[in-house]
Amino acid sequence: MSKIPVAVLGATGTVGQKFIVLLQNHPNFEIRELVASERSAGKGYAEVCSWKQNEFIPDSVRGMTVKSTDDPLESRILFSGLDSSVAGPIEENYASAGHIVISNSKNHRMDANVPLVIPEINHQHFDLTKKQPYKGAIITNSNCSTMFLAMVLAPIHLAFGVELVQVTTMQAITGAGYPGVPSIDILGNVVPYIGGEEDKLESEPQKILGTLQDDRILPAPFKISAQCNRVPVFDGHTETLSLKLKNKVGPAEVAKVLASFRGYPQEHHLPSAPEQPILVLTEPDRPQPARDVWKNGGMSALVGRIRECSVLDLKMVILGHNTVRGAAGAAVLNAETYIDLGYLEE
Repeated sequence: MSKIPVAVLGATGTVGQKFIVLLQNHPNFEIRELVASERSAGKGYAEVCSWKQNEFIPDSVRGMTVKSTDDPLESRILFSGLDSSVAGPIEENYASAGHIVISNSKNHRMDANVPLVIPEINHQHFDLTKKQPYKGAIITNSNCSTMFLAMVLAPIHLAFGVELVQVTTMQAITGAGYPGVPSIDILGNVVPYIGGEEDKLESEPQKILGTLQDDRILPAPFKISAQCNRVPVFDGHTETLSLKLKNKVGPAEVAKVLASFRGYPQEHHLPSAPEQPILVLTEPDRPQPARDVWKNGGMSALVGRIRECSVLDLKMVILGHNTVRGAAGAAVLNAETYIDLGYLEE
């Protein structure tokens, strides 16, 4: 089968670069076009990109001429790593022109007719694209911190019913993009504020875990209280989580449910899908970003220290790779699932 041509929007940014790394040898996709700002357009990619990945720029894109967001594109599927300050109307324009925009940006996540998808959890929500006013479609993945929280909440909520969530995040500096947080602010420090982050963490999981009914999403009924912090860690968002459950169970039962969780990507052996979307670690001091974040290529959520909570019912620590499963990798898996379900052919 010939590969599907794809474009990367915001190709010079941190998420755009990660898209290029993840797509360079993909069995189904071939990068055909790179799109960035007007100041980069018309130049070779290597000339305009301040490359920050831990491998060389792939030869296949090094000399590729960068296009602007005003240029027409040939690729059917567009992976968007555009900054949220510009992403909204650009993504709408491309969707109106017939492209399938798989977006990592926040702009359309909470739109009523746009699916906010983690395919292990809610691939049925892709049906919302049929109700969009575009020749193409817009599909979103969640905020990076939401990703790991929702992945862990989903099987617990399905099995036992979640009533209340309290979560505190310790988020890596790569979550702020490049150049990110000034060194004088983050070195030896914790910054207890990330603009807009707590709102996302308190609302996005309810849409993801909600029910598709009559062409709209009925949000999951539980409440979330979130506190978000930036910490001097390079990759990996750590979250401490406390839960109140409808059906009271012990840590061992929850650990078993999490470890056995599988979804559509695993059942259909999609290229980017980790064999285990959730890894339960039993060591008393894990997970740790420096030691665990790259397990399963950064595509799994990691959970440890599952134990009883003296205030609610259970508490635990979760971790995930913020620019892989929390960003570009999530969008690639969304595209794989969307195509595998046959939506591209409709």
